[in-house]
Amino acid sequence: MRTAYRTCPICDAVCGLRLTLTDAGRVTSVKGDAEDPFSKGYICPKGASLGRLDEDPDRLRRPMIREGDRWREATWEEAFQAVDRGLTRVAETYGRDAVAVYFGNPTYHTMAGFMYREAMTRTLNSRNTYSASTIDQMPKHVSTGFMFGDPFAIAVPDVDRTDYLLVIGANPLESHGSLCAAPDFPARLKALRERGGKVVVVDPRRTRTAAFADEHLFVRPGTDAYLLFGIVHTLLDEDLTTIDVDVNGLEELRDLAAEFTPDEVARVCGVPAEQVVRLARELAAAPTAAVYTRIGTSTAEFGTLAQWLVDVVNILTGNFDRPGGVMFTRTAALEIFRTGQPFDTGRWHSRVRGLPEVLGEVPVATLADEIETPGTGQVRALVSIAGNLVLSAPNGPRLDRALPGLDFMVCVDPYLNETTRHADVILPPPRITQMPHYDFLLLIVTVRNYTRFSPQILPLEPGQLSEAEIMAKLTLILAGQGPDAAPAALDDMILEQILRGATEAPDSPYAGQDVAELRAGLDGDSGPELLLDAMLKLGPYDLSLATLRANPHGIDLGPLEPRLKELLITPSGRVELTPPKIVADVLRLCEHFAGPGPEFLLIGRRQLRSNNSWLHNTPSLVGGSNRCVLHVNPADVARLGLGETAVVRSAAGELTVPVEATDQVMPGVVSLPHGWGHQGSGQRVAAAHPGVNANALTDESLVDALSGNAVFNGVPITIHPA
Repeated sequence: MRTAYRTCPICDAVCGLRLTLTDAGRVTSVKGDAEDPFSKGYICPKGASLGRLDEDPDRLRRPMIREGDRWREATWEEAFQAVDRGLTRVAETYGRDAVAVYFGNPTYHTMAGFMYREAMTRTLNSRNTYSASTIDQMPKHVSTGFMFGDPFAIAVPDVDRTDYLLVIGANPLESHGSLCAAPDFPARLKALRERGGKVVVVDPRRTRTAAFADEHLFVRPGTDAYLLFGIVHTLLDEDLTTIDVDVNGLEELRDLAAEFTPDEVARVCGVPAEQVVRLARELAAAPTAAVYTRIGTSTAEFGTLAQWLVDVVNILTGNFDRPGGVMFTRTAALEIFRTGQPFDTGRWHSRVRGLPEVLGEVPVATLADEIETPGTGQVRALVSIAGNLVLSAPNGPRLDRALPGLDFMVCVDPYLNETTRHADVILPPPRITQMPHYDFLLLIVTVRNYTRFSPQILPLEPGQLSEAEIMAKLTLILAGQGPDAAPAALDDMILEQILRGATEAPDSPYAGQDVAELRAGLDGDSGPELLLDAMLKLGPYDLSLATLRANPHGIDLGPLEPRLKELLITPSGRVELTPPKIVADVLRLCEHFAGPGPEFLLIGRRQLRSNNSWLHNTPSLVGGSNRCVLHVNPADVARLGLGETAVVRSAAGELTVPVEATDQVMPGVVSLPHGWGHQGSGQRVAAAHPGVNANALTDESLVDALSGNAVFNGVPITIHPA
């Protein structure tokens, strides 16, 4: 038996784990790492099941090639030759826009996913680049980009020091803090209350977080922007503002908020006017306060406006970039994703629907359009990396029908699932314990400055390739260098760009230094490790990979500190409270004031032992409360005469779903979890607990106008007895 330590890669909380393994490499125990200064021994059911997930017998171990309706194992050489033939044929015949690439959620949790993503998209040079960002988080990037110039300037609640936390459309006791990494969120909220603070949750469902809070207010799905505007109106109307940062647009904001009176917004959002006023007054009066919002508001029709208004409220109440309010993490590694160029959208538009580009990609909601619609630029090949689009994208069944029409498809994925079954080639990455781990992206949103590296625990088996080698070879094939090109050449190019950027930046401490000398001093056993060592040495804490290896439990880098001035890159040098494109969308919001609302609205549901579609093949995580059932308010059940099942219809499709009556959801709202509907023959446990695909009901034609994010919450539906 031996012990190893690593960061859990399943969700955003970056918890430290202590693994016990046999000499043969089998994980016999997973516990929280009590010596981790950030997570302090906390572990959730997902993390505790890491060993079973890692050793899943249904994981693919060798590349797979499809021949008609049959699959066969292949050598890596044979698989990459097939990929080279398929992608090259499409690109040379129809142009590079005919090749699309999709990056799924797990790519944000691996070192190789971070290192090679930009290299791959630049090499491909296709306007058809997609990612999970337009499924769940792009509104936040757009709002922060317009306000601060930097789409990655995401402020997180300083939850360990705040006196008042308002949570809207988020469930951190089950998500552990999406875009806000905070291990053991329950303990942090308990500590907040024990020091005399208050937690208020606004949500259409009485979530686990709402049940824990001091107060829970029901809100009509998709109307969060109205509620927030009502708070802004009250703050300005009653002169409750304390603005401590330099801003533009305050008077224009006052004009925009004028018609969003508490009485008017209450009529739309369902939160009584007196409660809207009280929330504003409490936020303004608290010694420190923070407003935090996430999936529920991002995946709605006015998702970007809601994200914008959250930061507006934090600014107006004097709680922006200050202890106890919302603050920016300072990462240990050099933040190479910060471009230094003010943000904008729409450098190009999608071919069929004319949706604007954001951060180099177009909305996944239009991928089916691009596959099905003939013409120049039609998508004829797809590279899918760690994504199960048939279950995660809006109107997934349409994609299920569209994918077989592709000329070629290659997937990097460990499973034969609902999406990869349509591929021509599947390239499986190694097990979790066979990969080194560092959270390049999640560590930019931790509620405390912190860093930790997890070395590879188990060696690769004969015939396996690392994830880095797989991603590098795919990139080199897209570059036209063929299946036999050496990945090391690409690694050197990426490192050269990073180091050269540091030596050429006039304000860098490495300005003028020799790139070759810096490169020679790097440490690491792979391209991603060398990149990490470079980013740590170029970062603000004078760290290195060797330092992190010597501290296997992680390093506490201290509480969050103000840093807005170094991140702010708007042309004016000030926070823009009323960016023009956001102002234009407010006019669209106003038009919805008078519109009649549908009788029933569909929302999603977080589940503690689930994460999108990729944990349902782990026996310890299925069953119990982790079920795919429709939550309906008892009053609606009685009024509609619903039995054990119901038929749910939307503009996109229809489902027959098991019903569970519960007062956890407000009347007129039904809730169905996302990520179910398993049909993949390669996942036996998931196939035995299939559930239904909630995204058969989501309408891909409806997106947030500013970000292109799909709308999964507030979906109009009808419901009838089965």
